[in-house]
Amino acid sequence: MTSRLVSFDVVKHLTNQAHIAFLALGSNLGDREHYLRFAVTELSGVIAMSQVFETEPVGGPDGQDAYLNMVVKVETSLDPYGLMQHCQRIEEDAQRQRLVHWGPRTLDIDLLFYDDLRIDSDALTVPHPRVFERRFVLAPLAEIAPVLCPADWETNLPPAEITPRGALQL
Repeated sequence: MTSRLVSFDVVKHLTNQAHIAFLALGSNLGDREHYLRFAVTELSGVIAMSQVFETEPVGGPDGQDAYLNMVVKVETSLDPYGLMQHCQRIEEDAQRQRLVHWGPRTLDIDLLFYDDLRIDSDALTVPHPRVFERRFVLAPLAEIAPVLCPADWETNLPPAEITPRGALQL
């Protein structure tokens, strides 16, 4: 897939059109399934969902609990910056606290892809800068958009414990 590098001036003209975005959802605090369900219901335009995967934490402080992760495909009229702001509001509504970098969280929503755009700004990077390094993102992404995953990701990434948990019950 080829991508287009766009500036903020171009991005702000993308509203009121249908766009496709892929979002990674994760939670490792409290009722993890509740927080994933909350995110899916608060996001508008969800048109596909991977199953839920349980994974060990990657990076961050020791002693964190396991994560539940999934990827959703959404259709949105928001521009990428507006979509990211909407996701951050959902995280805040889920009592997300940003106390420790890569620390535990009730809800994490990452914008992985937005149409075929490539954005590199201080506020936003699309595709997500570590999407191709994270098995816990690529496994669920491969279920709903395998074309977005590198062909050899399953053999080239270090092994990690990822346990399929089935579909999220809404």
